[in-house]
Amino acid sequence: MNALHRDPSSYISAMFSYEFLDGGIDYDSIEQIHRGEFDEWIFALAGSGLFTNEEVRSMVQEWRLNPKTLLNTLLADADEVTAKRCEVTWAALDRVAPFAPSVPVAVFG
Repeated sequence: MNALHRDPSSYISAMFSYEFLDGGIDYDSIEQIHRGEFDEWIFALAGSGLFTNEEVRSMVQEWRLNPKTLLNTLLADADEVTAKRCEVTWAALDRVAPFAPSVPVAVFG
């Protein structure tokens, strides 16, 4: 059997782009992606029936290496202003990430 190689990014964009269309920016989602928290998207992809287990594993591996690839996929159909706003948010998260604690901080008081 001769299988065609397909780019799953267009399917992912179609599934999740509603979060980033028409200026409806979901800043919490951008922060989650920046932190490498992909469970929500992995669960949806795996349960969609559109992707094989190997395709899901491959996408997750790519996202872990470079989380911004998921953001870029989600922004594929976004308008220019929305995309720019998301880029600015991502850049701000990049700037504060080195200062963010890597483990939860206990506060006593």
